[in-house]
Amino acid sequence: MPKAGISLTNLKRYLKQRPEEELISEISELFAKFDNVKDYYTAKLSPGNQKQILQKYKAIIEKEFFPPRGFGKARLSVARKAVSDYKKVTPSKEDLADIMVFYVEMGVKFTNAYGDIDEAFYCSMESMYEQAIRYIREQGLQKQFMERCTNIVENTFGIGWGFYDTLNELYNEYLVQYDNDEG
Repeated sequence: MPKAGISLTNLKRYLKQRPEEELISEISELFAKFDNVKDYYTAKLSPGNQKQILQKYKAIIEKEFFPPRGFGKARLSVARKAVSDYKKVTPSKEDLADIMVFYVEMGVKFTNAYGDIDEAFYCSMESMYEQAIRYIREQGLQKQFMERCTNIVENTFGIGWGFYDTLNELYNEYLVQYDNDEG
């Protein structure tokens, strides 16, 4: 069964055939229609606005867990999509690590505020925590995120579904050596 859509090679061929004015027009249209394209170019062309873009995506996550009014819906698909979308628009390794850690912090805060959640919730948090600390270690960002990663584990003590145990194991696997070296 053939793939839907076009390949990158076909797209490049198409773009090479277009006059410069037409390309500018198409990119401008994409910029106007799609927020993530706008965020991508804002981050690329105006690095001073990267924190503002990060805050926008963090606000999406926070709203899922702690909206200004009422109770959070904790729709993990919405919160994870915010992380995924941010990953596509940011050139900042530190900001990407920040939003992944923030996702887990919000999940831990949510379960501490509202009580035990279900296994799928904890699996999502564990998965994101592992992605975050693996990325932090790969990028050499341990110093910037060590305290937050440690607090996440400490704040899960006593939570069900083996949540604390899993996060503690991940912490020991990816970050404990750095913590020992610093101590």
